[in-house]
Amino acid sequence: QVRLVESGGGLVQPGGSLRLSCKASGMNFKIYAMGWYRQAPGKQREFVAGISSDGSTKYADSVKGRFTISRNNAWMTLLLQMNSLKPEDTAVYDCERMNYDTTSPTGNYWGQGTQVTVSS
Repeated sequence: QVRLVESGGGLVQPGGSLRLSCKASGMNFKIYAMGWYRQAPGKQREFVAGISSDGSTKYADSVKGRFTISRNNAWMTLLLQMNSLKPEDTAVYDCERMNYDTTSPTGNYWGQGTQVTVSS
């Protein structure tokens, strides 16, 4: 059974940093492009960052230069280093297999997500 479990969120002041983790199980993790997505109340879910099976990366314009996505295939873990956080980054963040070309999520493996709140 495929499971994706996010962690690492919390409350941070503007300009601060967090690192999110997504631990996968029940799948051949290393062959899939993976992405981070976020959704704030009243807003549509949006793409944040993605990484291909060979390590190529993509970022939403809103986070370029501030966030870094990486993966550890041996540990079946997806990471998102978030620096220079802004209040508009506040959202529930989740990870999912993605189509690398379109950045759209694939499958139906929505988990609990992890809450990121950026506030002074």
